[in-house]
Amino acid sequence: MLTFILWCILFVICWPVAIIALILYPFIWLLLLPFMLLGFAVGGILAFFKALFYLPARIIGGR
Repeated sequence: MLTFILWCILFVICWPVAIIALILYPFIWLLLLPFMLLGFAVGGILAFFKALFYLPARIIGGR
């Protein structure tokens, strides 16, 4: 919702830039998609290592 409000403000201030941004947005999203997927993968790996690190404490029953 915030993105839409910012786009509306940009449209009022400078409509040619807003139209160009509207057209280029899908291409930029496609360009950044591999980096988003990489971020999900790294987050999953870090969550796995965190769970593995805390496993002995969970087995013992520590808090």
